[in-house]
Amino acid sequence: MDTIKQAGNYVSDKIQGTTNEASKEANKGVAKDSNAGVGTRLQAAGDAVSDKTKQHGHEASAEANKQAATH
Repeated sequence: MDTIKQAGNYVSDKIQGTTNEASKEANKGVAKDSNAGVGTRLQAAGDAVSDKTKQHGHEASAEANKQAATH
């Protein structure tokens, strides 16, 4: 039963990590857009950093769940 739970957690973390990666890339685009206002660009840059941190957290959690499910 724990293996099934860990496998589900792995899938969930992989999806969340991928979502954060897509959001990070979108925010990077806004941060680099010279037509956007300074405040908007700064907010997007901060959001990109936050998304990157979340992405790494989900990737690490996914790997831990993957290892737990296979043992």
